[in-house]
Amino acid sequence: MGSKIFFSIGNYSLKFLQGIGRYCIFVYKTVASIKFLGRRWKQLFLQMYNIGVASIPLIAITSIFTGMVTAVQASYQTSGFLPDGLVGVMITKSTMIELAPVLTALVLAGKIGASMAAEIGSMRISNQIDALKILSINPFDYLFLPRILGGVLMLPVLTTFSNLFGIVSGYFVSLEVYNVTHAEFINGIKDFFDPLDFWSGIIKALFFGFIITSIGCFTGYYAQEGAQGVRKVATKSVVFACILILITDFTIAAILFQ
Repeated sequence: MGSKIFFSIGNYSLKFLQGIGRYCIFVYKTVASIKFLGRRWKQLFLQMYNIGVASIPLIAITSIFTGMVTAVQASYQTSGFLPDGLVGVMITKSTMIELAPVLTALVLAGKIGASMAAEIGSMRISNQIDALKILSINPFDYLFLPRILGGVLMLPVLTTFSNLFGIVSGYFVSLEVYNVTHAEFINGIKDFFDPLDFWSGIIKALFFGFIITSIGCFTGYYAQEGAQGVRKVATKSVVFACILILITDFTIAAILFQ
């Protein structure tokens, strides 16, 4: 029994290391193909639209209700202990540093990451990627580079929109429900605003955009087992991306705010 458990652990560890190696090679080949970006502008702009513009309604709904909940929690936690002006500070800082970039990334991991994995996976099992190679079209600069670069460029933009929606919705809830005045809310933000709060969220978003799109393309590229395999890679894409997003969030926060 002990030898069987040891063999299973060793087998899973080997598969895990193989997966990391494959992912690193995949990323290297994709980054190396950036020299061909000049002939892939059309695909890049299409992916920027699909990732960014098409996701704004979803991000708006998520951010508005997140800002409202943050206002409720901030008002509850500061009531009787801290000045009302700090409600705006708590909403702004928590939104820009953590809530906007992380929630935006987690939502898009389910929307964008899974769709990319399913799309690329369908192309893999239907031999469309092999057909591109036969036509001397490199899938790394034609399929993967525009998607990954589009995610890196658009996640900071979506995070900025998320900041706006979240803070504005928190502002209205604070004024209408918890009787925080306009002056208290705005002056609190002015007094305690730090540019690092905003830029930390943008830096996180850059990494999150890369994680979501690269994981989605990578899992789809290695899809197997027909339609069942497409379902598996879509699920794997969301799970792996969410885990890496949380790990990266902690790592960047530890570096910037140590």
